[in-house]
Amino acid sequence: MAVVVALAALLAGTASRYGYHRDELYFRFLGFHPAWGYADQPPGTPMLTRAAVEVFGDSVWGLRVPAVLAGISVAALLALIAREAGAHRWGQSLAACGAAGTFPLLFGHILITATVDMVVWLLVLLFAMRALLRGQPRWWLAAGLAVGVGLWFKLLIVLLVAVLLVAVAVVGPRPVLRCRWLWAGVLVAVLVGSPNLVYQVANELPQLEMADALREHKGDEARVLLVPVQLVVVGLPLLPVLAAGLVSLARRPTLRPVRAMALGYSFLVVALFVLAAQPYYTVGLVLTIYAVGAAATEPWMTTAPRRAALSVAVVVNVAAAAAFALPVFPLATQERVGLAELNQGTRDQIGWPAYTRQVADVFAALPAGDAARAVLITGNYGEHGAIHRYGPALGLPIERLYSGQNELHRIASPPEGSDVVILVGLGEDGSEVRDWFASCQIAARLDHGLDIDNEEQDRPVTVCRGPLQTWSALWPRFQHYD
Repeated sequence: MAVVVALAALLAGTASRYGYHRDELYFRFLGFHPAWGYADQPPGTPMLTRAAVEVFGDSVWGLRVPAVLAGISVAALLALIAREAGAHRWGQSLAACGAAGTFPLLFGHILITATVDMVVWLLVLLFAMRALLRGQPRWWLAAGLAVGVGLWFKLLIVLLVAVLLVAVAVVGPRPVLRCRWLWAGVLVAVLVGSPNLVYQVANELPQLEMADALREHKGDEARVLLVPVQLVVVGLPLLPVLAAGLVSLARRPTLRPVRAMALGYSFLVVALFVLAAQPYYTVGLVLTIYAVGAAATEPWMTTAPRRAALSVAVVVNVAAAAAFALPVFPLATQERVGLAELNQGTRDQIGWPAYTRQVADVFAALPAGDAARAVLITGNYGEHGAIHRYGPALGLPIERLYSGQNELHRIASPPEGSDVVILVGLGEDGSEVRDWFASCQIAARLDHGLDIDNEEQDRPVTVCRGPLQTWSALWPRFQHYD
């Protein structure tokens, strides 16, 4: 309980610092355009974001309340998983401390698709452990329900189910594959997750196209980072506990029914490498193995010096993880420390109000006739979401705001006759986009005023006039998945 309270205080106390993450701005916008699914994701995260805004207020802190609750849930679930593996008070407390590791803290700070997905994976694995270790197969129904809910947030849960089923077929217990409760759980998962599954099939599986685009743009980097990320999911100081979990699953007789989790993890890593998928997709399974390791480590904590050494490792791990994943430093300090250079999540929380003001200045400088019919097109969903959030107070016409990225390209397109366009993050000298208009002039460059580089910094705000084709012909050329 002490770990949960401390974690809640840490996450809630830092939730509103810096600003929105680019994905949060995107989800906030999608939340105002509800659907059964989107080109790049299921509907769950936008729905949850909209609910947070309505209940807790349209602010950074209000939007992130579900993330804080998810982070707290991770601590509780890790303690429960450790208990299933035989841990008592010390082992469960050590397991709960895994929620203050590097990636759990990051996903508990910002509300992104991985936030809820992390909780879902832990629920599925906890229920699977109860079904196998307790010999109570009805828990497969709960696991299926968790998978079905997970399908509303991220289709990645299917990969977890696949690698675990293959691992069980290899190392057992194989009789579970004939268990009617297991397949009843699969049916529950399909039924609960069917709205987004039907949407994907009806729309020609757009998430496969999205996955291909991510593989093309980020696949090489993902493969390079795959192994290093596995080492820091929880944190380097607690790697021995994670290793103990792998060894315990492989050798401990009482855990023989769930040893497929260790083999499943190796299958998952191989699958991510082959698919060039994001290396953090293993977080839920890594945390579960860590919790099993906490149970295995508990008998070692028999003396005060050993408990002290482990306590120091936990404190160092939490401090390092918080410094990396949370906005614990003022931005001026962040400039000097330079941790943002290592953490894209931090960089993506900086500058949105300043960028929007600069776009508003460009719009305000237009002649009145041009301003009355000008449209805004952003290069990505972060810029789009920032203008949608901050633009109305600055006089920007968000009803004439568009973007070609991901689902935004499907939601709306500029009307025919729009002959004055403000391009945000597009229209660099030599850019192909400039060739689509009679004239283009860079009016400003985005600058948040800090010595912290991010995707938006120094990108142009360009005023273009006279599109050379109809918008029905031009708009498909703005579309991109990434």
